[in-house]
Amino acid sequence: MARSTFKVLFYLKRQAEQNGKAPIMGRITINGTISQFSCKLSVSPKLWDTKANKASGKSIAAQRINEKLENIKTNIGKQYQRICDRDSYVTAEKVKNAWLGFGDEHRQLLQTFDEYLEDFAIKRVGKDRSPETLKNYRFIRNLFADFLEYEYNLKDIPFREMNREFGEQFVVYLSTVRHLHSSTISCALKKLHLMAFTAVRKGWISVHPFPNVWVSPQCRERRILNENDLQKILETRLSNYKTAIARDIFVFCVFTGLSYSDVKSLTYDDIQVDSDEVMWIINRRVKTGTLFQVKLLPVARQLIDKYRYLSLPGNVVFPVKSLESYRKSLKTMARQCGLSFCPTSHTARHSFATTITLSQGVPIETVSKMLGHKHITTTQIYAKITKDKIKRDMDSLETKINDKFKIIQ
Repeated sequence: MARSTFKVLFYLKRQAEQNGKAPIMGRITINGTISQFSCKLSVSPKLWDTKANKASGKSIAAQRINEKLENIKTNIGKQYQRICDRDSYVTAEKVKNAWLGFGDEHRQLLQTFDEYLEDFAIKRVGKDRSPETLKNYRFIRNLFADFLEYEYNLKDIPFREMNREFGEQFVVYLSTVRHLHSSTISCALKKLHLMAFTAVRKGWISVHPFPNVWVSPQCRERRILNENDLQKILETRLSNYKTAIARDIFVFCVFTGLSYSDVKSLTYDDIQVDSDEVMWIINRRVKTGTLFQVKLLPVARQLIDKYRYLSLPGNVVFPVKSLESYRKSLKTMARQCGLSFCPTSHTARHSFATTITLSQGVPIETVSKMLGHKHITTTQIYAKITKDKIKRDMDSLETKINDKFKIIQ
């Protein structure tokens, strides 16, 4: 890292003078950041050299004060150097806390996770992660806080006080008190491990306190729309305008594989027409920043044409409401369309991967590219081969084989 501008100076707090002596204060300045502290020393203003920032004269009292000030300056300099050698950034407050003994060895879990969230919000959200991801991480942060309050009656806990029992109790709390699913517990535990690994990497603790405490998530059955469900959604007349818009946006996602955040940010600039007059969506996923491209099927093209008249701010294609409002409208849609379950924004994406593409013979490699997945293993999680697809494939195989193979009676 580039060297910082580092300076320590001392001054008198003259307005606090008592019995002819004023307290000596210190000030640390680093790259424009300033932090002040008390030196726990006092001196007569008459003996203070303002320009030299120390006691003047050769008296024993002056020499003792100056020795103590020099010792303070030296120790602060050592803390500054140690933080510079280890961290990517250094501030005056950070150096002061380290010198006072409130630094790294007293680093706490929530304090560190709050810094992580702040950094994540600035550097990741809107670039390669969505606001919804940040919301999920804040939920996990609250799980940490609730656990500390419930189990230990604490507002925060130093890393050096965490042990294997801490990790195990956290898992038990999430499972038995909060009744969370294993996938949610696994996500929360991963963030707890991340904080512990950070503490080890930065030298706040020597070893990971609970390296073997993990939970394997049990994958839930992913709900998808079959062709009959999709037909009900397409054919049902919805009297409520708001519900009808949500239905159109949901159907668009079913036929394109876009997520809620992707369709919300979709603009006409993201829709391109090639030399064959074929319309494509070419964009990057809001969540991961991965490039994806999808050829628009007839239903998707019809929906784009349907909303062109709106001329929405930012040149966006659809009037997508908040996620909470969207979810409520989907519940209303499901009820009016006679569905056996309530679909979510993820249901549309899963249905594109299964009912619209894979079940119709589209190779999984192609589907993976359209969904904007970095790894095909992610697509395999989304994909579910339906019974109808298996029957069609086997019927085709039976026709090809025909009487090619026979058993001798």
